[in-house]
Amino acid sequence: MSLALLPIGIIAFIQTQQIADQSKRTAELSLIAVTEQAAATERSLLQEAFGAARALTSVVKLVKDDPQQCSEFLKAYREEVDRYRLVGFINVDGLMNCSSSREVYDFSSSPAFQDTVARSVRTVMVSDRGRVSGEAVVIATVPVFDEDEPIGYLFISMSRDALEVSELDDPSRTPLSLITFNDKGDIVSSEEDQSVATAELPNTYPLKQLTVNTRQVFTAKNAEGVDRVYALIPLIDGTVFGLSVWPSDTALLETDFNSRLSSILPIIMWVASLVVAFWALNRLAITHIGKLGRQMRHFALNRTLPRKPLGERVPVEIVAMEQAFLAMANSILQDEARLEDSLREKNILLKEVHHRVKNNLQLISSIMNMQIRQAPTEANKRVLQRLQDRILSLATVHKSLYQDNEMARVDAGILMREIVARSLDIGMEANAGVDVVEEYDSILVGPDDAAPLSLLTSEAVTNALKYVPRGGKERTNITVSLKHTGDERALLRVSNTAGGDAPEEGTGLGSKLITAFARQLNGTLSTSEENGLYVLELDFPVPMADKVVYDY
Repeated sequence: MSLALLPIGIIAFIQTQQIADQSKRTAELSLIAVTEQAAATERSLLQEAFGAARALTSVVKLVKDDPQQCSEFLKAYREEVDRYRLVGFINVDGLMNCSSSREVYDFSSSPAFQDTVARSVRTVMVSDRGRVSGEAVVIATVPVFDEDEPIGYLFISMSRDALEVSELDDPSRTPLSLITFNDKGDIVSSEEDQSVATAELPNTYPLKQLTVNTRQVFTAKNAEGVDRVYALIPLIDGTVFGLSVWPSDTALLETDFNSRLSSILPIIMWVASLVVAFWALNRLAITHIGKLGRQMRHFALNRTLPRKPLGERVPVEIVAMEQAFLAMANSILQDEARLEDSLREKNILLKEVHHRVKNNLQLISSIMNMQIRQAPTEANKRVLQRLQDRILSLATVHKSLYQDNEMARVDAGILMREIVARSLDIGMEANAGVDVVEEYDSILVGPDDAAPLSLLTSEAVTNALKYVPRGGKERTNITVSLKHTGDERALLRVSNTAGGDAPEEGTGLGSKLITAFARQLNGTLSTSEENGLYVLELDFPVPMADKVVYDY
């Protein structure tokens, strides 16, 4: 809506500016019209003077060669009109022998006459003291041509006091000053004293610069620095101009049209439309969308549905969004419930599988125990006992898996403690004189690592028991430890006092199994013997995620 109102506001603003400009031009035309009215008398006198001069040139061209007849004609004309001080004809050489005064004058050295000859156009000049009349006069001069060649100049001299300003009916429409000036910028007349008139002239524009044949109104400071409004009109095109002076707050420039308010009004209306649009959008959409967003975030964090709907006076579209959200949330909760049930069932099944595997391994161990009792030789018994020990190690792993709620990780420390304890029960008699030290960190390993780690530990402890000295005067020891060595790294260390002899030659199967289990754990296996200790170390990764293992 605001975007739709924007072009309308722009159009209204432009039209308002146009109306304001038109109102201003109308007010300026009123000011020019008043100036024209005030200067009507001067315009009329000057136009009559030029008209009379042009009419007299036709007669003068006929009688100019007879100075006496020419002077009599001009004298008769002046006496008949009675408002001119002198009417005369000056030859191009500056000699005036034809005039209403019937006297002869030589103007060849006069600067004013020389300027008239140089321009050869009609002019209006002023003189504070006329050479013939001896008073302040205004002289209108018209060139006389004979076949496009100037042969002289006819002039009409009138009293400066004759150029009076027309009186206006409304004093509020009377200018502060009215000045007429010629095309050279010389003041021809003024209603005030000339010094007063000069003080009211614009200080930035000389009168010579204002000699244009266009009507215009402009604002400038006068010679005293006061703001004034000036109206300029041409009285006689290209020859005489009028300049009226008005106060800056003249009533003629005031209009009923408030341009500033009218220009701002479209902007105010558009801003108001934006405010209304934002308020309506906030009330009808943003508030309800914010509530719906909070309900979604609450559901994402707590998996609980909102207790109350958005309420009444909610747009249909947002109600549809809320219903879709509630339906989706219910579907998610039902799917999660089904997944939890399915996961619980799978966990129960996995526990049952691990439990049954553990039972089956124990059953196999029991059968092997029966076979051990019937073994014909001690060597056969030891082989079967070693095999039984390995089977029980696997059973211990499955026991730990089904007893743990998570079934994804086994605490290796607990697992190894149980395996080492069982290996010691089987392989070491009472009062053997061997000290056993165990140190385990709580390290969680996956099922794929638990089996090889438990079997490797069982083989390493069995080898330690096989070669540790027994029955001597000095105490010997076996140390088993599992420690964290860094991020997702662990170190298994099995050490025993060296120096004991094996009861018989071994097959080397235990060492091969240890190497295979170390590779299955992706670990680094090392053995050493120094200071009377035989040490086996396995540095292996304990990743949080499942890892790739080798199948041997």
